[in-house]
Order: sequence, then C-alpha cells, then structure tokens
Amino acid sequence: MTEVLHLPRFELHQKFAMTTNVYRVVAGGLDVAEARQKRMALKERVTFRDEEGHESFSFAARQVLDFGATYDVVDAEGSPLASFSKDFAKSLSRSTFTLEGPGYAATGVERSQGIAILRRVMDVPFLPIHFDFTSAQAEESGRSGVLMSVERKPTMRDRYAVEVPDERVDWRVAASVAVALDAMMQR
Repeated sequence: MTEVLHLPRFELHQKFAMTTNVYRVVAGGLDVAEARQKRMALKERVTFRDEEGHESFSFAARQVLDFGATYDVVDAEGSPLASFSKDFAKSLSRSTFTLEGPGYAATGVERSQGIAILRRVMDVPFLPIHFDFTSAQAEESGRSGVLMSVERKPTMRDRYAVEVPDERVDWRVAASVAVALDAMMQR
C-alpha cells in the first residue's frame, strides 16, 4: 500500500486554455504539481505532474460518460490511493460527492443550500463555493468530522483553498477531488 503523503493546506489555481483546463497545486508559495484536464473528454483522466514534468499521480473515471461515475486516484506506479464519485440524485439540489480511502469514508456537500440553488438558476461567475467532506465515523470517535474542505475564492480566475485537517487523507487525493469539483461544476 502507498504511504499517505499529508499536506494540511494548499491552493489550487486554474488557468484557462482553448482546449484544456490547467490546474496548479501551490503550497507555501511553491508549485507542487500541475494537471491538465481536456474539455469534453469521453473518459475522464487527469494526470498531475511534478515540477520536472514527471507523472506524480492521476485520477480516472471507471466508466465512459456516466453521470454517477466513480473516479480512482492512483500514484505514479498505479497503486490506489482513494476513489470518489458524484451522487447525481442528491446533486440535483446541492452538489454531493462520496470519498473513500484507506480507513475513511466521507460525504462532501456544498455548505450553502442558497448558493447551490442560485448557481443552478443563474450564471454568477464569482460566487464562493464551499464543500466540506465529513465522516460520521470520525465524529463518533470524538474527532472532528471534517476530513477536508474545498473553498472557491471569489476572484477573476478560479482559485480554491484546500484544507486537509485529517492526516489520513493524502494531499494527492485532496488535489484530485478539488480538480474534479471544478470540472464537474463546469467552471
């Protein structure tokens, strides 16, 4: 099993290009990884590369064009780190995701029902969006239930603050989920 690499906080910066979305993972002012996501890809696969251009990790859909697709996050050698999926039915009113990794399972939900509804009826580009991924297991054992959170900052370009208070969650998983949230919300 792959060792968990924990990074308690980082930012995700998005750059727009004609046919791809480019994401930079920034921690402590340094670029940690970069990913490119092709728009309208039939089977989603996003690869993250380090500053030397070597593949670090990736996530890919198990199925082609499935609204409830499960995505697997793997390291550079292909060893599994975690999986996540969008709960399509629950996401009709407020975007909802599930996340499973070694020793944890969490549900990620948009914090604000009001903003979720507003996003569905109007195209307002600078709305802050906040997801909390919580675990009932953690709450029951007396720990904070928040495994990770992703918050879009209201700026001209999409920037996300990612907090990962739970050390069981690998930063590569958190970065993959943050990119997927942006892509699945068609930002």
